[in-house]
Amino acid sequence: MATSRFTGYLESRKNITGSLCGLLGLALTFAGVAGPYWPVVVAGLYGAGALIAPPERPPLPDFPDPSAQLDEVRADFERLTAYLAGVELPPAAAGRLAELTELLAALLDPGWVTEVLAQDPEGVHAVSRAVRQDVPEAVDTFVRTRWWTRLTPGQEPPERHLERQLTLLHEEGERLAASLRETEARRQESHTRYLEDRQQ
Repeated sequence: MATSRFTGYLESRKNITGSLCGLLGLALTFAGVAGPYWPVVVAGLYGAGALIAPPERPPLPDFPDPSAQLDEVRADFERLTAYLAGVELPPAAAGRLAELTELLAALLDPGWVTEVLAQDPEGVHAVSRAVRQDVPEAVDTFVRTRWWTRLTPGQEPPERHLERQLTLLHEEGERLAASLRETEARRQESHTRYLEDRQQ
């Protein structure tokens, strides 16, 4: 700990500016200006330099790595699929949910897709929101309201709402997947142009 502080001070602006001023004091000593008081002159110039040094730049914030965020979302997706396996849904909604979870699994599958997705903060947020909020809320709302609609006939069945919600989420996921495909295609085209330009 003390060693790292010492090393940090050696690399600091205060020490660098003070050292440059101290070197100026040594130059004055060799020029014969400082006389017998040269140690005081060198130390004084070093101290003055350290005092007038510009302030240290604050360190950059340590943001989480996007791929680490995707690892957390992947773990949450596994918990979500375990939850969904225990929920009984009508066939149409179950089919929609299967399509959606298949799409989310493909988006979170390690490989080029997640590499491209990690570079898209809005995409990471959309997948995270779908896994952690949208899908569980839609299914849980259906499970809770299904019982009540039996007591209040004449209302639109909750499975229709669930099907619509899952369809909208699937469409959003497809748009994200198409955007990622376009990004990857542009990257490949750019690399091809780079290789072609290098040959000329």
